[in-house]
Amino acid sequence: MGPKTTKVYETLRARLAAGEYAPGDKIPSERTLVEELGIGRTALRQVLARLVSEGMLEVRGRSSYTVPGAVSVARPTGLDPWRIHGERDLYDNRWVKLQLWDVEPPGMESFEHHVVKLHQVAVTAVLDDQDRVLMMWRYRFVPKQFGWELPGGIIDPGEEPADAAMREVVEETGWRPKSLEHVVSYQPMVGMVDSPHEIFVGHGAERVGEPADLEEAGHIEWVPLADIPGLMARGELMGSGTLVALLHILASRRAPGVTTAR
Repeated sequence: MGPKTTKVYETLRARLAAGEYAPGDKIPSERTLVEELGIGRTALRQVLARLVSEGMLEVRGRSSYTVPGAVSVARPTGLDPWRIHGERDLYDNRWVKLQLWDVEPPGMESFEHHVVKLHQVAVTAVLDDQDRVLMMWRYRFVPKQFGWELPGGIIDPGEEPADAAMREVVEETGWRPKSLEHVVSYQPMVGMVDSPHEIFVGHGAERVGEPADLEEAGHIEWVPLADIPGLMARGELMGSGTLVALLHILASRRAPGVTTAR
C-alpha cells in the first residue's frame, strides 16, 4: 500500500480499536468512506480487505462490512453466586500465594476450598505483513519439553497491561511492535487458580536490539500462521496464553462471511 492508502488503513484501524463502532454495527458505506477519507474505491477495498484478514471486520453480503463480536445468546438470570465467608493464607511469597477460602454454594453447606493466587500477566502475538507470528522455541522444565511460545510475562505493580506487553516483547525478542491491540482477558484455571491473563495482538515490528535475557528468549523465529494447526497437532504450542492468542487470530480470519485477503 502507498502512503495515502496506509494512512487510511491506520485511520480506520484506530477507529475500530477505539470502539467507535459497536460489535455488530455496520461501518459507513464505501461511498461515504471514499468521500470522507479522500481515497479511491479500489484503494479503499484494499484497506477493507486487509482489515478483514486481520479480523477487525467481517463481510456481510456484498460490500457490507460489520464489526465482529455481536452475540445472540442472553445472559441467564435467577442464579445466585457462591458466598465467601472468609479466607486465610497457607503460604505466601513473591511468586505464589496459597489460601483456604470458606465458601458456600447455593443450597449447600459451606466448606474450605484451596485457592492459588498468581500474578497478572500479558501475552502478545506479533504479526508481520507476511502472515507470520513472532515466537520463541523454549525449554520448560515443569513439563520437561521444548515448545513454541509467544512473548509474555508478569505485569509489574502499577504498570499498564499494554506497557507490560510491549516491554516483554522487546525484552524477550529484541523486536518492538508498531501497534498493540488488547483482544481478551481470561483466567486459565478458574476452578482453583486466580491468574488474570491479558492477551494482545501486535502488528508490524522493528528490530531494536538483542533480547535482554537469552535464557528466556531461547530461539526466536517468525513462524507462518499456516503452520499453527500443525504445531498444535504435534503438541508444540506451550502455555494457555499462546493457545488463546493464536486461536483468536485463526478464528477471526475464518469466521463465517469473512474472506481472507492478502
